[in-house]
Amino acid sequence: MRLRQLSRWQAEDLREDLADLYVESYLYMVDPGCPFAAEHPGRQGFLRRLAASLRQPGFALLIAEATALAGCAFGYPVRPDGTWWLGFEGALPRRVDRLTASGRVLAVTEIVAHPREQDHGLAQQLQEQLLAARHASLGVALVNPADRTTHAAFRSWGWEDLGEIRRPSSRTVRRVLVLPRDGSPAAPLAPRRGSAAFPL
Repeated sequence: MRLRQLSRWQAEDLREDLADLYVESYLYMVDPGCPFAAEHPGRQGFLRRLAASLRQPGFALLIAEATALAGCAFGYPVRPDGTWWLGFEGALPRRVDRLTASGRVLAVTEIVAHPREQDHGLAQQLQEQLLAARHASLGVALVNPADRTTHAAFRSWGWEDLGEIRRPSSRTVRRVLVLPRDGSPAAPLAPRRGSAAFPL
């Protein structure tokens, strides 16, 4: 398995293949009986997230390939001014605030691993290399609370639930997941009192 970083232009050229990989991987993981499955934005939602991330300064995309495309992960650095956290419910943990101000937080928009690679730790390799590529000490991701499949996958890859965020421009609530990269204990990042974890 080979991991490599793509430029913005290469990412644009590969966007349809990446969307195919996403759809195949998500459909394999999702429980058809889950109410969110029928509402999931699917391929077009993935392409929108990719397009929005591509416009961000510092955008990074990694792909994994062997004989075919097997996985991808992409994201962009969180601005040090803290605006990314607008709408976060409760007090932001001091350590997260400090890492944000130092420019060491990466917003991870997507992690996708093909079903045949999901038992081989590919998702964990991709997320670690993506954070390393941008010298980030903390990854952050937003997940729809109704999307239990994605939430459970991120939790199985080592992500912690930090709490809820509601963007000023949107009524939709998202769960904030974080992934410390520096090997420090999770306790300093644990949600504050009153911030319930999303039920798996």
